[in-house]
Amino acid sequence: MALQFISLLVISFIIWLGFTGSFALAEVLLGLVVSVVVAIILSKYSRFRIGLDFPVRVFRFVFLFVPIFILEMVKANIDVAKRVLNPSLPINPSMVEVETDLKGEISKLTLANSITLTPGTLTVDIGEDRLLVHWIDKKADEPERVREAISGKFEKRIGGIFE
Repeated sequence: MALQFISLLVISFIIWLGFTGSFALAEVLLGLVVSVVVAIILSKYSRFRIGLDFPVRVFRFVFLFVPIFILEMVKANIDVAKRVLNPSLPINPSMVEVETDLKGEISKLTLANSITLTPGTLTVDIGEDRLLVHWIDKKADEPERVREAISGKFEKRIGGIFE
């Protein structure tokens, strides 16, 4: 429990400093107080701990996941913009099930949010080993091709970060 509290306190405080961008004494003290309150509340409900592998996970997130996420988001934005500007482009909206091997709740939530934040797809439901996704232009019927098109690039990277 103490390791959870300390881990949450450190992360909360780092986030506070990042958002405020100020190292003025009043800001730092207020950030410390807010971080303590957040850590007290969340440590009861969270299993988050900073372990020895934390720097590796941060590296994977920042340098392996975020660039792919940004690239996929840009590609999807261009695709949706083309469809809006040229209504003659075909669309094939459909609800599809996407299987996932991710086990952790945070991993599945991150995958679902990544899919939803990518234009043209919207995660509607999260199950044990699947996501229900609305896809603006269904391009495949086979489950493996659907999975690869919607979540393949994200899932490969998320598994090494949160699990």
